Amino acid sequence: MLVDEELLIELQNKSMSSERRRTNYNFHKQASDPMQRMLNVLQPDSYVRPHKHESPDKREAFIIIEGRLLIVLFDNFGKVTQSAVLDREQGVYVLEIEPAKYHTIIALDENTVVYEIKDGPYNPEDDKDFAPWAPSESEQEAAQSYMFKLKQLIR
Repeated sequence: MLVDEELLIELQNKSMSSERRRTNYNFHKQASDPMQRMLNVLQPDSYVRPHKHESPDKREAFIIIEGRLLIVLFDNFGKVTQSAVLDREQGVYVLEIEPAKYHTIIALDENTVVYEIKDGPYNPEDDKDFAPWAPSESEQEAAQSYMFKLKQLIR
């Protein structure tokens, strides 16, 4: 599968017009694939509710292609345990998240593009365990306020 500027522009435009302000492009052919691979394109106002991949446990890795991505890891009570900004210009390219670890991602630049790899298979019924202490995606005002607080982690 070739990733070129034409594909990135197409996906960036799609993410801008998406209600969730993000889109993904799957490389895996089936949800049953043991390794899920995709491009994830996010806008800075896209809220990804903190979640973990547990039961079944799954590793997840993000590789920055364009823009900057804040990744925040939490303990089971919502306390931040680690944060990192993937930024090619700063020489920070990849973060792999261990299974059963709460995390979220936040685009810091418009049209941020990451290559995401996660253990499969994908089953929407058990793929994500959402953090009970974080706002849901439907709580837009609370979600935007929560993201603003998390962005303060950047020094």
